[in-house]
Amino acid sequence: MNDFAFSVLDVVAEPYAAAPQLTARLRIEERTGRRIHAIALHCQVRIEPQRRHYDEAEQSGLVALFGGRDRWTDTLKPFQWMSCDTTVQGFSGATEVDLALPCTYDFDVIGSRYLHALGEGSVPLALMFSGTVFTRGSKGFGVEQVPWDCEARHPMPVEVWRRMVAAHYPNTGWIRLDHEVLARFADFRARRGLISWDETVQALLAEHDEVVL
Repeated sequence: MNDFAFSVLDVVAEPYAAAPQLTARLRIEERTGRRIHAIALHCQVRIEPQRRHYDEAEQSGLVALFGGRDRWTDTLKPFQWMSCDTTVQGFSGATEVDLALPCTYDFDVIGSRYLHALGEGSVPLALMFSGTVFTRGSKGFGVEQVPWDCEARHPMPVEVWRRMVAAHYPNTGWIRLDHEVLARFADFRARRGLISWDETVQALLAEHDEVVL
């Protein structure tokens, strides 16, 4: 049986990716000395919001997700951010590998809403590993599973996520709308002769006495 230890060396924003992506640099140690031929690695990335402090502005931004501060004992729980996979090449002892973390700025996704509400500090990540290990020895190939308790934690700076978002959505964000709602927006924009979607939303907010930013 293999004995693995996983750690996260760094998480960086991928500057040349076609879509928003972070990259986690992993270190994997195999502590029994056996030769690993390959690993088909699966990872669940979770955010553990209870592991950091929040200032007043952040608390206000998180009300929609977790309710008021008085409820956080019950509501501030870990949640899954994403799942991803990679293939680890053969090694003995230890190796390092990049794990792509594809991201979205869709505000229907709880992870995006949470990250958008943060100011400074770090994002408490927990990476839970599973997958298939292929070994190679004197008796040929063997197949085993990555032990269920393999995990690693990493405090990713909020600024890393902000840089990634800014590279793909400079000074903007986006929300997903139903086709019927979008058609009504388009009709309103055309009838008012508005130039941009920003003007369209501001006009609607103004009609309902909301604050126009």
